[in-house]
Amino acid sequence: MEVSQENNKKIKLQASNIDVFYSHFKALKNINLSMYENSVTAFIGPSGCGKSTFLRLFNRMNDYVDGFSMNGDILIDGKNIYDNKLIIEDLRKEIGMVFQKPNPFPKSIFDNIAYGLKIQGIKDKAFIEERVITSLKQVALFDEVKDDLNKSALALSGGQQQRVCIARTLAVEPSVILMDEPTSALDPIATAKIEELVYDLKENYTIVMVTHNMQQASRVSDYTAFFYMGEMIEVGKTKNIFTKPEHERTENYITGRFG
Repeated sequence: MEVSQENNKKIKLQASNIDVFYSHFKALKNINLSMYENSVTAFIGPSGCGKSTFLRLFNRMNDYVDGFSMNGDILIDGKNIYDNKLIIEDLRKEIGMVFQKPNPFPKSIFDNIAYGLKIQGIKDKAFIEERVITSLKQVALFDEVKDDLNKSALALSGGQQQRVCIARTLAVEPSVILMDEPTSALDPIATAKIEELVYDLKENYTIVMVTHNMQQASRVSDYTAFFYMGEMIEVGKTKNIFTKPEHERTENYITGRFG
């Protein structure tokens, strides 16, 4: 596995020479990016710039989109995730996904978080219970719901629902968590809790996040990549991107001159 000379962190995810097409439309153009273990990388840029398309490459969600095709290589721990021999279910255990809107299942809190374990065929009740409790503690929700684990997850607040969805992702023990605007549907208090959670989770996970909220990117990410019209204009340490960007288009975007 490659190690960055800059920060001695291992490269967890690597995208090389990525082009993405939807039929004849070229959605991404020659993207090259390394993402480091135990860090948060944020993708920023105006709507339609390709950042969510790029995020979804890492767990092969775009495979289901009509007309999708891709050139280039995406590696996790040095292994090509678009290898024909790859079992996609195994990839999705390794790379979890949290979506824009909380999407709990119409089941109890407990069954939501146990869901991924059960579909893997795990039947050990004590193990499942341990993973559910541990995951709820990881997202700082256990104390709020410990007496109501049989209650429907749909009865929770939006912020609590999103934390249930993150706990569901953590229960199957991934090493990477993808987040596609995880707080865009939440109020400021719930947003702050999710941001604190992201900051804490990077101790044990590699996190890649799409956000429209530049203040959020500046608060929670270690690295930021700016996308514009299918191209990655600039990537670097977050503090550098926000205080001394190298490209005029980056500066124009983060200062609100366009986007």
